[in-house]
Amino acid sequence: MNSREKILKAVKANKPEMVALPELKFHKTEVVTDLVGQFVQTSLQVGSKIFLVKDISTLKEHLQKRADEGYNVANQIEALGWKQYDFDDSQDTKSLQDVDTVCMEGALGVAENAAIWVGECQMQNRLLPFICSHLVVLLRENQLVTDMHEAYRRIRIDDDGYGVFISGPSKTADIEQSLVIGAHGPLSLTVYLLEETN
Repeated sequence: MNSREKILKAVKANKPEMVALPELKFHKTEVVTDLVGQFVQTSLQVGSKIFLVKDISTLKEHLQKRADEGYNVANQIEALGWKQYDFDDSQDTKSLQDVDTVCMEGALGVAENAAIWVGECQMQNRLLPFICSHLVVLLRENQLVTDMHEAYRRIRIDDDGYGVFISGPSKTADIEQSLVIGAHGPLSLTVYLLEETN
């Protein structure tokens, strides 16, 4: 018997008994009467810019202005009917380094920490939310939830395969406890919160 077989035999002999996984008891989500107000307040605290809008034309004007100023803008929201900088999956990812502003739609917003869930189907390329200088996200009021417990109950990662929570612009204070914005991603996050229509 070689050393590998001895180790495997010892591991098998000392294998602990199987036990059932613990039941996870999530606390009951606290009722928040003003989800929009809390989301706006928290967004400002984490460094985001936020605009309450009644329709998406304001967002379209914002993107057009950035493009007119000479910046490359990659829009991922088909409903806007607007494209200035286009790319496809066959392009080298290095071509994304020229993207200044990226616009995409968030699937879910969390009031307690202003985190916005963006699935892969909303970003086309996983690099986009991180490689751009400025990120713009459209979020609908009816997609707001109170906390992360409720958010995780609603997310279906199997539908997309990949997704990310984004809260505010990229920031770190690891070095000498000095806050640095944009060290690992966008310098700014602008959220357009679209009012619910009945």
